[in-house]
Amino acid sequence: MKKKLAVILSCAIALMMFATGCGNSSSGSASQNGSAASGSGAQASASKQKVTLGTGGTTGTYYAVGGVMATVLNPKLTLSDITVTSTGASKANIQMVEDGEADLATVQNDVMYYAYKGTDLFKDEGAYSNFSAVAGLYAETCQIIATSDIKSVADLKGKTVSVGDAGSGVEFNARQILAAYGLTFDDIKVVNASFGDSADSLKDGKIDAAFVVAGAPTTAVTDLSTTKNINIVSIDDEHADKLIADYPFYTKKTIPAGTYKGVDTDVPTVSVRATLIASNKLSEDVVYELTKALFENKDELVAGHSKFGELSLQDALNGIQVPIHPGAEKYYKEQGIIK
Repeated sequence: MKKKLAVILSCAIALMMFATGCGNSSSGSASQNGSAASGSGAQASASKQKVTLGTGGTTGTYYAVGGVMATVLNPKLTLSDITVTSTGASKANIQMVEDGEADLATVQNDVMYYAYKGTDLFKDEGAYSNFSAVAGLYAETCQIIATSDIKSVADLKGKTVSVGDAGSGVEFNARQILAAYGLTFDDIKVVNASFGDSADSLKDGKIDAAFVVAGAPTTAVTDLSTTKNINIVSIDDEHADKLIADYPFYTKKTIPAGTYKGVDTDVPTVSVRATLIASNKLSEDVVYELTKALFENKDELVAGHSKFGELSLQDALNGIQVPIHPGAEKYYKEQGIIK
């Protein structure tokens, strides 16, 4: 009996040890597999370089466009992952890229020209050299809004005119456009004001005209046109050609009839371009993949923001007067844009 009991106990212990051993083996295998899967995911995530995209204020077009770019392109990219940050827009973005606080940024192409040359907005700071262009995204149209019968830039002489905030890119645009017509700030009564304040002053009759450099239609102007009759002062071909000869970052642009209430004919003018730039520290491969993805996913980008409707491979380098990033250049050469 004792022998039988001993045999039974021995078998039971053996079975327990076997089960325990199997359990440990299974548990160990699962743990190892889990670690491997986790490690693989971590490696995949780590393989994508985190890049920061400087944009503008959270209510502005730069920020909205940047958000769409990140949402649409990040799943397509294998080398980088875009994180959007709100900034003080063009000038601040140039400074952030220079200081390594941003890897990509959206800027006006005239502002990046000033930065590269160390002139105008950057006269006191000197030239910045740690960035290069990737692609022109869309036009920021030079709109001269008037509520009186002002038809030509020459008609601004003696008038009270808002030229944008003091020291802004708009103020420099105003100086340059006036100069093409032989005028200076001494020939007008200068007012420095934001787009919204300028619209209010036009509505109240405090000023005669205002320079607005932004994507058209511009909200402040749209709102003004619903309560006040406005006209947009044209920049004819002769003076546009002179302006472009002096400042090659400008391009000709037409504001289509119907863009604003009461403006029933096309208006010729000029524009600067909202442009994507990259730090020179970003690798050729990262920027090449990003540039390729940008143009090959246009339809999805347009669905996210209408401004991407202006994205064009043929026009991508129009008005760009700074070096092109090697990664972007490689893509444009493949597409026959750069010979």
